[in-house]
Amino acid sequence: MTTLADKPDYSLYSNAFGYLRQPLDFKPLESDADIVVLGLPFDMATTGRSGGRMGPGAIRNASTNLAWEAKRWPWQFNLSRYISIVDAGDLVFDYGDSEDFTQRVEDFATKIVESNKALLSFGGDHFVTLPLLRAHFKKHGKMALIHFDAHTDTYDQGSKYDHGTMFYHAPNEGIIDPEHSVQIGIRTEYNYKNHKFKVIDAGTANDLTVEDIVNQVKSRVGDLPVYLTFDIDCIDPAFAPGTGTPVCGGLSSDKALKIVRGLQGLNIVGMDVVEVAPAYDSSEITALAGATLGLDMLHIWALGKDLIKE
Repeated sequence: MTTLADKPDYSLYSNAFGYLRQPLDFKPLESDADIVVLGLPFDMATTGRSGGRMGPGAIRNASTNLAWEAKRWPWQFNLSRYISIVDAGDLVFDYGDSEDFTQRVEDFATKIVESNKALLSFGGDHFVTLPLLRAHFKKHGKMALIHFDAHTDTYDQGSKYDHGTMFYHAPNEGIIDPEHSVQIGIRTEYNYKNHKFKVIDAGTANDLTVEDIVNQVKSRVGDLPVYLTFDIDCIDPAFAPGTGTPVCGGLSSDKALKIVRGLQGLNIVGMDVVEVAPAYDSSEITALAGATLGLDMLHIWALGKDLIKE
């Protein structure tokens, strides 16, 4: 297995194409990688400001700032010595054809997951999570969902392609179990009476300690395989303005990262970061938050697979 640790020194900003400066590999099934990074440049399902299709590129660019340290604080191990990552680039699809996009995501993700590789995906608007969930379900069965967001995305909009409907459709398709799922950072309206997900709304999350939140999440999830999805608008626009549907009163980037880091030990089978829209960003702070969340997800994934021996 070839890792970044085995490669010679390089100039920090030269030829920085892949996430965390990892190689672009358009045949990831033939690689020996443990993790495949996939960009999903799609924002035709958004109901807010468009631009999320540029998110994968922005996250990759910002990740250059994370690639130079052998050990990334606060982790006490060098991730690149234990897992191999390739960046498969952005999914190619017929632009303007949401049905084609949805099927291609599911087909590609299915091949990756069934090859026993894990997938870290960058959106794109949050609709991209639905075909990703369908692919992971084929391998892992019904999953728990850990969902960071300002919105529950459980709305029955009557639309087949809408970034507010994924977690209405996924339970109805038997893909995720809302009784073992949790949504963190919510601060918009939803149907309280019929809502089966556990919600830790943003006001409550800001008042609770990280330990309290993590304990509630782990208690809710139990032993189910977990899909982890992070909509960047969970973070307050003071810390992440570059998104299509910003909502005041969210979590700080510090607290969000601490909660994600606390999820180590869970059986995380899939991960994504979505809704980064760089046209509305300032000094790349939203893209950097997305890139950092992705890196912390990789750390907790590796710990969950008992790959770290330090």
